[in-house]
Amino acid sequence: MTQTLSDIALSMLDLVAVREGGTVADALAIALRTAQHAESLGFKRYWLAEHHNMAGIASSATAVLVGHIAGGTRTMRVGSGGVMLPNHAPLVVAEAFGTLAELYPGRIDLGLGRAPGTDRVTMRALRRDRVETEEDFPRDVAELQQLLGPVRGGQQLIAMPGAGTQVPIWLLGSSLFSARLAAERGLPYAFASHFAPRLLLQALELYRGLFRPSATLAKPYVVIGVPLIAAPTDDEAEFLASSTYQRVLGILTGDRQRLQPPVADFMAGLIPQERAAIADFLAAAVIGGPDTVRAGLARLAEITQADEFMLVSDVFDPALRLRSLDIAAQVMR
Repeated sequence: MTQTLSDIALSMLDLVAVREGGTVADALAIALRTAQHAESLGFKRYWLAEHHNMAGIASSATAVLVGHIAGGTRTMRVGSGGVMLPNHAPLVVAEAFGTLAELYPGRIDLGLGRAPGTDRVTMRALRRDRVETEEDFPRDVAELQQLLGPVRGGQQLIAMPGAGTQVPIWLLGSSLFSARLAAERGLPYAFASHFAPRLLLQALELYRGLFRPSATLAKPYVVIGVPLIAAPTDDEAEFLASSTYQRVLGILTGDRQRLQPPVADFMAGLIPQERAAIADFLAAAVIGGPDTVRAGLARLAEITQADEFMLVSDVFDPALRLRSLDIAAQVMR
């Protein structure tokens, strides 16, 4: 069955960018205002991403931020996109998100990733002497499912809070590993096409083909990350997107900075290899005026049959970022 834009839910992923000339406090305030605006537009959920030791990203204490955003909104689901599970003991995650679920019943999501979300030095600081193996992530996911589920007779380790909250667990990924695991466990799946789109279609085919219904989910449910910069015209959107291009180039070259203001003709000043690398990173991006955005989102809907778009919008001016969400919501309707 062909997916149309009106069938697809709209959500947002926020890395809580610290802007050049701004502060962490500014970034946190902007995140809350953005979430409140997204809620007013009918967005389904608002997720925060865990990253550590990265200039310009203020979302390292993900559970704290989830509580902050949930406390400032009323109906929208709020969650992690995701908690990087190798960095945490499952019991600690269960207690944190169990507490959030008790504070905001029916509104909390727990998205889990298996990457460290940081560099090797920070990874060692987070994990101490722990060495991660391929078997750890599936085992930790299973432990979290048990800790957040009903208490069983004879169960010695109980998350308090957490037990019985049934916080929905999502698996996140940019490769085929989590797609396969989400299918085997009957869990919803979010693909990180906002920064690693290369395996998107292959991962979704694998997930849907191997999916086993569970008590959690009767049929596959797919969210895809979509970098989105919308403006009244294509030219203005391209200008605003230069902040994203600068951020991506910094990631690719190891020169991470705060989110930079837009620069006219930024891409024209790059060498062909840099332009190609940015284009590859942003292959799933939708950038333009309303008609271009509508066409881009419709194409993503057609080729992915996604149930939900998770927008990532790195616009330097917070007001123009809200306008970008306005345009996206309008074209989706």
